[in-house]
Amino acid sequence: MDNVSVITMFTLSGLSGRTNYRVLLFILTLLCYSVIWLVNLTVIVTIIVDKKLHEPMYIFLCNLCINGLYGTAGFYPKFLMDLLSAIHVISYAGCLLQGFVLHSSVCADFSLLVLMAYDRYVAICRPLVYNSVMTKQRVWVFVLFAWLIPIYLIFMSTVTTSRMMLCGSHIPKIYCVNWLIGKLACSASIANIAIPAFNYTFYFCHFVFIIWSYMYLIKTCLTSKENRTKFMQTCLPHLFCLLTFLVCLLFDLLYMRFGSKALPQSAQNFIGIEFLFIPPIINPLIYGFKLTQIRNRITEFLCGKCH
Repeated sequence: MDNVSVITMFTLSGLSGRTNYRVLLFILTLLCYSVIWLVNLTVIVTIIVDKKLHEPMYIFLCNLCINGLYGTAGFYPKFLMDLLSAIHVISYAGCLLQGFVLHSSVCADFSLLVLMAYDRYVAICRPLVYNSVMTKQRVWVFVLFAWLIPIYLIFMSTVTTSRMMLCGSHIPKIYCVNWLIGKLACSASIANIAIPAFNYTFYFCHFVFIIWSYMYLIKTCLTSKENRTKFMQTCLPHLFCLLTFLVCLLFDLLYMRFGSKALPQSAQNFIGIEFLFIPPIINPLIYGFKLTQIRNRITEFLCGKCH
């Protein structure tokens, strides 16, 4: 047990054997990260600058894009440095920080997507009370809790992880997650099992709420052509972004728990970074193209610059 206390660095094995394509992979990754910043920042600035877009749906979307930048900032800078380095290690504190950022970003995504589903439910199923329910003060309270609750839950999980006695320092991925650090523990504790179990249950309830709200949305939209138009314009992008996020996340979670080591390392890496690559690009693009007000505002700005 004396060796447990001296573990200050973790090794990341996800990039082992990729020396031939490091430069190309670095360029593609840097390009991808630049696109993520460009598309998300465009939507964020458009919503902040245009006062006509200071409505609940757009405020939630703005925070979703901010969260996309927050989550990817926990992965891409370190990954880009690793691509240019022969040794892939991360400090103990850095590993906990990276795990905290990635986990809290995923949870905040869930919370914001739930708020967007609730907003659409009230707007379409209960339009007469929409203005009284989705007031500015209440919207900002919702947003505050959508950030604070995930941060608090993951902070508690990270603190619990940091108190574990570790018997290893090898992480078979290209980034750190709390679950893999937990696998290095010499022994399991009740807190290490109970806190993740509570977090999974809590966010599974989010998923159930989204399913429930969309059942009512679809039922309501079938009765009115106007509601069907609203659904196609505002709910369809949200539903598409939600499904994309869930599929990418489930692929990674299922592979971490049940995946085969026989799968090529490049395929393992792709599965592991899907949720850090696809949703941060797809979300702002889908909403930017589908939501008329955002699309028109961006088009007006670009046309003004061209002239």
